Amino acid sequence: MPGQLKEVRNRIKSVQNTQQITKAMKMVSAAKLRRATERITQMRPYANKLTEMLSNIASGSDVTIEFAKEREVKNVLIVVVTSDRGLAGAFNSNIIKLAKQVISEKFEAHNKAGTITILPIGKKGNDAFRKGYKMHSEYVGLFSQLSFENAASVAEWMFDAYSKKEFDQIEIVYSQFKNAGTQLFRTERFLPVAKTPGSGKSKINYIFEPDQETLVNELVPKILKTQLFKVLLDVNASEHGARMTAMDKATENAKELLKDLSIKYNRARQAAITTELTEIVSGAAALTGR
Repeated sequence: MPGQLKEVRNRIKSVQNTQQITKAMKMVSAAKLRRATERITQMRPYANKLTEMLSNIASGSDVTIEFAKEREVKNVLIVVVTSDRGLAGAFNSNIIKLAKQVISEKFEAHNKAGTITILPIGKKGNDAFRKGYKMHSEYVGLFSQLSFENAASVAEWMFDAYSKKEFDQIEIVYSQFKNAGTQLFRTERFLPVAKTPGSGKSKINYIFEPDQETLVNELVPKILKTQLFKVLLDVNASEHGARMTAMDKATENAKELLKDLSIKYNRARQAAITTELTEIVSGAAALTGR
């Protein structure tokens, strides 16, 4: 019986230590989430409007846009954006699952032919696709120094690879931030630039200054860089929201487990006391009987 009490006490102490850790991680994630939320909420309207403008220009411009040219898809690059760390519930596994679904459903023939390359941003994605796929792992640790300049360097590498026809289509798989408890797992085409559905000409007439060709060729890469940076900010905020939610649930689970263990400990202690009293009474009765 003393051994059982000691075991329960050790379990209670272990759960209490775990609860302190999860509570601290929740508070840290909440602080990081506030900053990450401010960045993505400020960036998203601007990035979405630029993306809409880019799509309209690609659909209606008389200028040939290199990054909007459709061609036969022989080689595919899939950018998988995950976090560097775990303890965020099913956040990373859902992104990885979606990426594998895209490969199996949309690019099955390319996968069999071995013409798919994975560009992981985030260590979890790199670990998941390390075996069985061609990898370009130069930008795995991008989240350790998340900035527009670093995002732009990734975009420039993709521009160069696309221009050299190393890849004919580039897809991004990521998580769009909605709120702390909700992430929307999405895939979108990065290159070639998606055109506005419908007619081949844009319904919006833009006034270009100084001239259409100069402005379009200067504007398109900058919009694409902004689009990629927005994706990274989305994933960054989603990660902290998912981790905060996961740590909150873990803290609540630890609280419930402590209740159950306390009841178990009290019952074991009561049983031990009852056993000791019974032994004492039995011993006293035996002495009296002499």
